[in-house]
Amino acid sequence: MNRVSISLRLTAWFTAIFFCGSAAVGAALWLEWSHTLASGRDRTLTRRAARAYDVLLGYSSKPPDLLSRRYDEFVEATPEGNLIRVLDAGGRVILPKISTAPTGFPSPLPPPTAADRIENVWFQGKEYRLLQRHVTLGPRTLLIVVAGQLEDNRQMLAQFTRGLLESIPILLVATALAGYFMSRRALRPVDRLTSAVRSISIGNLSERLPISQTGDELQRLAETCNDMLARLETAVAGIKRFTADASHELRSPVSYIRMVSESALREPNLEPELREMFSEILEECLETTRLLEDMLLLARADSGTIDIPFETVDLSVLVKESIERAGVPAGAKYQRLTLQGSNAPCEVRGDRSILRRLIWTLLENALKYTPESGRVDVLLEKNGANARLRFSDTGIGIPAHLLPRIFDRFFRADPSRSTDGAGLGLAIAKWIADIHHADLTVESQLGVGSAFTLVFPLYRDGN
Repeated sequence: MNRVSISLRLTAWFTAIFFCGSAAVGAALWLEWSHTLASGRDRTLTRRAARAYDVLLGYSSKPPDLLSRRYDEFVEATPEGNLIRVLDAGGRVILPKISTAPTGFPSPLPPPTAADRIENVWFQGKEYRLLQRHVTLGPRTLLIVVAGQLEDNRQMLAQFTRGLLESIPILLVATALAGYFMSRRALRPVDRLTSAVRSISIGNLSERLPISQTGDELQRLAETCNDMLARLETAVAGIKRFTADASHELRSPVSYIRMVSESALREPNLEPELREMFSEILEECLETTRLLEDMLLLARADSGTIDIPFETVDLSVLVKESIERAGVPAGAKYQRLTLQGSNAPCEVRGDRSILRRLIWTLLENALKYTPESGRVDVLLEKNGANARLRFSDTGIGIPAHLLPRIFDRFFRADPSRSTDGAGLGLAIAKWIADIHHADLTVESQLGVGSAFTLVFPLYRDGN
């Protein structure tokens, strides 16, 4: 299961795409800048070679001293002029007369060609760009050699590279923050829809999601959810009506069967086999009657037609009454039933009769699923502004994967071990707890036991 939010995934994808794009653009810029620097250096060498040739051509008919003086002026006025030399066909430097070039600077003598020859040479640990051009001056063939160091180019390229490497992480961080902000802002309507959907339960299916007239996918999603809620409301309303009607209509025939069974059992001359059969029928009628009453109660609760008058109720009194009532079934199974906690009153606001049913349901459930000679402990205590009522047993326990469904209707954790009941008791208990603003939770360990805890807000000073 992917636990990373969509916002973070979008941010990661956006940042990764931006990184790949930035890397590609940076590489392209680096190659372009490197090529531009190299081309610029070659153009500079070519211009210097052309100017050197113009000097030679303009003063070739002049006296040699004048040519040498004019060439020296040209060299002095040209950056890196000491690396511009003129060689004869034998490779001897004829200009300048006194060379200031580094001693031993390479000047290879290539064969005469019409095209310039450009190459890189290394001298004293530094790289130079070297251009060689053959020119014809009258009957003579001369070689103009122009060189230029590449250290400036390398420094500029290194500075550009550092700039790229330093700027890309900053841009990545800025892009990630901007992408996360934009994705959160874009998904904010989804969060609002999610909160609205979570607030809708089976008890308020008439509510609808807010729809923003944006014309985008979120509007269509909200409209689709509202259509689904309308269909669910119609279906649930039909189920509620059917449950209430069926529960109500079935009470009459069940009551009639019960009446007939009771009348038959009052006959003194009834055969033993028939008496046993009618006893079983009567027992099933009683169980069916309880089931129908529970179903009718839940149906009315779902429809909101139950008017429950609240009053001040002392939980300690109701708990003691239930403990006394449970003494007989607990004794029949040799179970140890204890009541712990303070004897002080624990007053809450609620309906006495249905609170009594809530307490009895949880106590009966603990006794039912606790084997013979087991133990059931009831704890009632005050905890700040709350009253805490806990039923713990040493029963069969509930598997961990079934705990989230324990309060569902018609759900039984282990039907094979249940001798009676239809799985509505805990559902009704949860409903009673909810209408009294109480928190009902369960903890259980298979084969060790279970503990149901009720937390009620205490009634104090009319609040």
